[in-house]
Amino acid sequence: MKVLFLTILKINSLDERGIYTDLLRKFRDEGHDVFIVSPAERRYKIATNLKKEKGVTLLQVKTLNLQKTNVIEKGIGTLFMEYQFLWAVKKNFSNEKFDLILYSTPPITFSKVIHFIKKRDKACSYLLLKDIFPQNAIDMKLLKKGGWLHQMFIKKERKLYEESDTIGCMSEANRNYLLEHYDFLTPGNIEVNPNSITPLEKIQSIESKVSIREKYGLPVNDKIFVYGGNLGLPQGINFLLHTIENCTVQNVFFLIVGSGREYNRIAKWFDDKKPANAKLIGVLPKEEYDLLVNACDVGMIFLSPDFTIPNFPSRLLSYLECSMPVLAATDKSTDIGKVIEKAGCGLWVQSGDIKGMLNAINKLMENKDDFLLMKQNARALLENEYNVDISYHLIESKVKPHV
Repeated sequence: MKVLFLTILKINSLDERGIYTDLLRKFRDEGHDVFIVSPAERRYKIATNLKKEKGVTLLQVKTLNLQKTNVIEKGIGTLFMEYQFLWAVKKNFSNEKFDLILYSTPPITFSKVIHFIKKRDKACSYLLLKDIFPQNAIDMKLLKKGGWLHQMFIKKERKLYEESDTIGCMSEANRNYLLEHYDFLTPGNIEVNPNSITPLEKIQSIESKVSIREKYGLPVNDKIFVYGGNLGLPQGINFLLHTIENCTVQNVFFLIVGSGREYNRIAKWFDDKKPANAKLIGVLPKEEYDLLVNACDVGMIFLSPDFTIPNFPSRLLSYLECSMPVLAATDKSTDIGKVIEKAGCGLWVQSGDIKGMLNAINKLMENKDDFLLMKQNARALLENEYNVDISYHLIESKVKPHV
């Protein structure tokens, strides 16, 4: 069958690893024709272009800047992108007939493209729900509840959901949230289709880990708790810094790696406090980042306590792939803590509970046998629940009746 994937992310090749590229690569390897529509933001100074590479057709559409830009350009760019994508699809794929339209949130502004393809090709539409917008922006106080922007986005959100034959949610809490808050949706069209990747072996020798730690100036013998990824308001970074400042547990070292709106504020905090038990490193190329994370011991996940929607950060997968126990400090809406604790591969505390956080760190340091079991359970959780094969078969089963 022919698969059309719409995304706000810049995709250059399916050789890249990630929750979307791994899934699309699986479709390609199973014999399906994959077409990707991806933005070429104006900062890259390239025109809309079409190329074929390794069995995949990639259409890059020139847009305004959508990532790492000011709120005004991002907002306008996101709204315009729908029309730019629609124009590019009509022009470049006029002779194609798609069986499946696959897309994710963010953004929520693809409904016109989806409607056009569904009507033209009688295609099946599948939404990978990775973000519940605009409610997340309300939670983060980035939008005024009830304001005209909020109302406009609510209408667009509803239209996107109504155009989706199936909505795949990241977790059971996400599915329950939709059923509770969106009474116009049909329960049978909503399923759990979690973030997933193609698991790779992440065996790293002791000598290699030591070499990597020395390269980045990290203590060789301490247990390193790593937080890697986006550093923004949704991550509740204040509690991460509060944890570093209050942790006096021996042989515990914290590593923060990433970028985002909060990076400069975190860097200033490090300059002012000069913590002896922590280090901040800016964004790294993915291969270097993966090697560095694999040289650490515990993966950390932080989410703002203000969230009322159940986020489920995909960074969990990189920790599980490295067979790392996970320490999650989040809001009460997400079920990521329940997932890792049930699997026996991590611990959860409510964001802001510093006593609970320090107790969890102590627990991870106390028993070597328990820690080794958590490592084994982490890898097992990835392979059993977050393998890309699971996501692929869920989606394919929805399309078969239409093909």
